[in-house]
Amino acid sequence: MRGFLASSIGVACAVALSLPLALPASANEPVYDAEAVSLSGPAAAGSPDVGGSTQSLPLRPLASDRALGAGAAQGVVRRDVLPFALVGVVWDNPEAELHGRVQVRTRSADTQTWSAWQELDTHNNEHAADLGSPERADGTLRGSTAPLWVGNSDGVELRVLAEAPADRGNVPPLPKNLRLELVDPGDEPAPPAGPPADGPRSVLTAEAAASWAVNAEMAPLGASVIPELTKKQTEAELLASRGETTGKPYIGPRPRIITRKGWGADEKLREKNFVYTKAVRAAFVHHSASGNNYRCAQAPSVLRSIYRYHVKSSGWRDFGYNFAVDKCGNIYEGRAGGVAKPVLGAHTLGFNTNSMGIAVLGTYTNSAPPKAAVNAVAKLTAWKLGLYGANPKGTTVLKSGGSNLYKKGRNVRLHVISGHRDGFATECPGRRLYGKLGSARSTSAHYQGR
Repeated sequence: MRGFLASSIGVACAVALSLPLALPASANEPVYDAEAVSLSGPAAAGSPDVGGSTQSLPLRPLASDRALGAGAAQGVVRRDVLPFALVGVVWDNPEAELHGRVQVRTRSADTQTWSAWQELDTHNNEHAADLGSPERADGTLRGSTAPLWVGNSDGVELRVLAEAPADRGNVPPLPKNLRLELVDPGDEPAPPAGPPADGPRSVLTAEAAASWAVNAEMAPLGASVIPELTKKQTEAELLASRGETTGKPYIGPRPRIITRKGWGADEKLREKNFVYTKAVRAAFVHHSASGNNYRCAQAPSVLRSIYRYHVKSSGWRDFGYNFAVDKCGNIYEGRAGGVAKPVLGAHTLGFNTNSMGIAVLGTYTNSAPPKAAVNAVAKLTAWKLGLYGANPKGTTVLKSGGSNLYKKGRNVRLHVISGHRDGFATECPGRRLYGKLGSARSTSAHYQGR
């Protein structure tokens, strides 16, 4: 995810790590900040709701090398907090870049042991709505790091270290109003006790009913899973949707997809309306950069945390990606609007129109993505691209909405299955996952019968 910086990151890292920060006097005697925490969600009201909550802590100056100047290091000193499982840092101006390093360590609520310092990816703004789009222009967007999954925790310490310039010039200022966001995903959704007497609609909010209705042709209202189909069944379904009875369309079998209901999305968080583009001509593959320290059984909690971080902390209208894939190969519905429809996402700045975004949960810069995850990407793209007649091994032309690689309005030829870095200068989806995209294209085409 991290965008490429013009200055020397090597020098920045060396200087940043040498900063004498305002840390506790003893690692065995933590110092807790008594400052009030801003809360949002059920925890703020003491509600037993399972929807999760967010704690927002303002960053304060830390002692730093005078050569770097005032404000070159900010953070949160070690402190007790309410339980959380995912962390991120946000700031007010979505156009401002954070030139530096963000490091966090957390205390496990289960073992009461502190983790080592972990890095947060500081360039998350390339995963966002396109320039000039209503989602970007509504004034709610904030700048943000990538979120990091840390598991069940109740203590935190954070430091943000400004980047040291290679030419010994002025240190770029950190963005204004930095805040640490601590996200509690809430409890797992309870399995239904049985169908209500007057049908499933009687227990639905309007938002949940709308989210489920757009998938009604593939699964019953309120289903947690859209079942897989054979290739023959998928072909017949596609032909029927076109009003045809014969033919052999290039499409892969519909994979099993866990719905938003299945991973416990709180439909009241997102904006109500759905936004669509004309088609799905390309798929952009991402990694979430949220770390690999999750079990597949925890993936729904990871998704609920990222969803809340995208909407409540970063100001997006919904979960940014159209789909997510965990390291066991499970596929999840992402942004609401219908898994078969061309839903406009906020995943690849400049190329959200007529495309879809798939986030593989984890960080794959140095770690190899599991085969199950890569195969799931191939299965998903074989089906979804097949609905719109796209060849996974081919190329397509998309008009840029403006990115750091392509000016707004430029027609750009891209792989039908592209990595995020193909449309934006970034490390995403990590070099190890990016290196598997050739295999994913071939496998996806094979599933389509090409």
